[in-house]
Amino acid sequence: MKIGVFDSGAGGLSVVKSLLEHKLFDEIIYYGDTARVPYGTKDQNTIIRYSLEALEFFNNFDIDLLITACNTVSAYALSDMNTQSRYPVYGVIESGVMAVEKQKIKKDDEILIIATRATIGSKSYQEALGNLGYSSITAIQTGLFVPMVEEGIFGGEILHATMKHYFSDVPEPKAIILGCTHFPLIGDTLQSYFKQKPLLIHSGEAIVEYLEARYDLSTRDKESKLKIFASDNVIGLRKIADNWLGRAIK
Repeated sequence: MKIGVFDSGAGGLSVVKSLLEHKLFDEIIYYGDTARVPYGTKDQNTIIRYSLEALEFFNNFDIDLLITACNTVSAYALSDMNTQSRYPVYGVIESGVMAVEKQKIKKDDEILIIATRATIGSKSYQEALGNLGYSSITAIQTGLFVPMVEEGIFGGEILHATMKHYFSDVPEPKAIILGCTHFPLIGDTLQSYFKQKPLLIHSGEAIVEYLEARYDLSTRDKESKLKIFASDNVIGLRKIADNWLGRAIK
């Protein structure tokens, strides 16, 4: 099988990392809309338009399915993409909520959702968790983390000060939903910030488990081939991939 992964920028590489580790697919085609990142600050109509344009890009490849690694796209454009696509398109929100259930988090445990302004504003995570009976949910837009990750800032004083800015009045969470694909890159720093070392719900691992179950996939002997494309500065994106994924990207 050949799979496509779409993200607004480099963050979706955290999903690619999980896919590569599990060796489920023959080939992965990644497209980052780096010319227009971030999506999380844009209005719904713009998000949908950009997402459908990305769909046209993937029509150049014979893929079997597409993952919209971007949570903002998953919240606003997934339905439109599936309507116009000739292959199934999966978002990361549903799988992320399912991952919370699998971890057997108690209904009254404190759950923190961090994401872009658009994803938090959609209330997709909040409503899905509320419908399942989770009652202690805090949702915060933490958009400043996105450019930090894009700049390779995964720890240090600037990041810690930003976390203090966002989390100073937040109840100690039992679990944190990383509602943006950039955020797994600062996962270690997030866990060290909170005293109780909260469980991190990561889009990449969640969507891998979801696809494994849905398509009855299993690990293969061969590594997946990876091709990376971008709407701007593809060389820069490939350098980030070299660093994040630990393998040379052509």
